[in-house]
Amino acid sequence: MTFCLESTLIKPENKEKIKSAVILLHGYGGDGKDISILSLNWKRYLPNTVFICPNGHEKCSINSSGYQWFDLTKDDPDHILNETKKAENKLNIFIDQIKKEYNLENNKICLSGFSQGCMMSINLGLISDQEYACIVGFSGKIINQDDLKSRKKVSTPTLLIHGDSDQVVPPNFMLEAKDFFIRNNIKIETRLIEKCDHQIPVEASSIALEYIKKNLMTTKY
Repeated sequence: MTFCLESTLIKPENKEKIKSAVILLHGYGGDGKDISILSLNWKRYLPNTVFICPNGHEKCSINSSGYQWFDLTKDDPDHILNETKKAENKLNIFIDQIKKEYNLENNKICLSGFSQGCMMSINLGLISDQEYACIVGFSGKIINQDDLKSRKKVSTPTLLIHGDSDQVVPPNFMLEAKDFFIRNNIKIETRLIEKCDHQIPVEASSIALEYIKKNLMTTKY
């Protein structure tokens, strides 16, 4: 099957049966190949999982070799919100294609992303009709709390990881997101990584892997 978004796919080795999926969404100006590096370690511990890393649906406004989920050249909250909803629509079609291709339900899918990809993962994981196995977000934030609260349907368990020295998306956004999750009765875990800027260090990758393993294995195949 050809998905609606060009993607980097990492399938199980030795033709193991696919029983779950991790969808990895890159950050602003990145691509699926960039974030697929996370799967190099994760796949050893998730042998029945396919890792799917799509390119954003738009070329990046400031980096023609990369992609974006929404435009950031216009500092207008309403514009950004409208653009994120366009990305949500495209990603929901993409996820439906994945579910059909691999015969998976939401509870066998983890949504994960870095920065802008984290922001999209949070939205997708909470506005769906069914809960996902989990959301794992790196260095992101909630795009618009009022809008998300009004559209929230489910309470997908979530892990947010952030560097304490991040100057691109400051760590206070993780704390604001944590407060939102608590107030809306969503299971939330957070980890602040010391001496870490806007990136995904090995420590964060390892913490995320353990969380994904735990949540993908709580439902029977």
